[in-house]
Amino acid sequence: MKRFDAVVIGGGPAGMTAALYFLRSGIQVAFVEKLSHGGQMLLTERIDNYPAFPGGAFSFELADRMLEQLKEYANGTYAYLNDEVRAIEPGQGEHRVLVGEEWIAARSVVICTGARYKKLGLPSEKRLMGRGVSYCALCDGNFFRDQVVAVIGGGNSALEEALYLTRLVKKLYLLHRREDFRGAKCYQDKCVINPKIEILRSSVVEEILGEDRVDGIRIRDLKKDQTRTISVDGVFVFVGFEPVHGFLPQSMELDRAEFIVTDQECRTSIPGIFAAGDVRSKLCRQVATAVGDGATAATAAMSYLEGEHAS
Repeated sequence: MKRFDAVVIGGGPAGMTAALYFLRSGIQVAFVEKLSHGGQMLLTERIDNYPAFPGGAFSFELADRMLEQLKEYANGTYAYLNDEVRAIEPGQGEHRVLVGEEWIAARSVVICTGARYKKLGLPSEKRLMGRGVSYCALCDGNFFRDQVVAVIGGGNSALEEALYLTRLVKKLYLLHRREDFRGAKCYQDKCVINPKIEILRSSVVEEILGEDRVDGIRIRDLKKDQTRTISVDGVFVFVGFEPVHGFLPQSMELDRAEFIVTDQECRTSIPGIFAAGDVRSKLCRQVATAVGDGATAATAAMSYLEGEHAS
């Protein structure tokens, strides 16, 4: 069994930052990512609020630059494992991590697996997924060029993705179940004045219509308690996030939404296991906070390793 000082699970900004901090300190680390580096930030085209990038940064470029910096320190103390973590077995002073079909061991673990978009939970949503229903404007927006689409949600993601889609589509309905949006005011203001966007407040989607492809939605006005049908060619869903972690030990503390509970140093309820980025329970989920979490978790893990070694 291969042994490491630390295992970092997840290749988003939190994971790459944690791995960078470990490598710069000479910590022997295994970096595990089942897909591609970048994580959740690759689901948007530009990042406008990351420091030192006036005018915004392209998400793919930022991810590549993070990985490039990480590789500068990737010497004999670094192992990149391109596979999925399937289980973690906590131990006294050493934890076992199942990566694909292989168990590895580490004295510390940093979980940075992020979050994914929630679904509406409609049967038609599942049936029409990939046939007009999407959760990524950057990935699928070009398929709806000069067409009519609906965006569902009221947070930053919904507003940002709606603005991106207006570059491509003919018309866009922006639906939110509440009267007031939760997203940043700067995004709200841009959506309000955009001539392609029609905002439908206090409205929910009861059904996504279509046989082989989306051809409309049935919505309910919650104030008037009335339903109507709108013809659309696509539906983009941005109604929040859920954590990505199907491998956690049962003893780990989670909040009501099943995000990992940590203290301010990103320590979980299990000694030697840390969580950073969108997977942990917190208010703000942004690239900047993920980077900060990664630095905090790695620093706390190194303190843990030093204390364990001293004992």
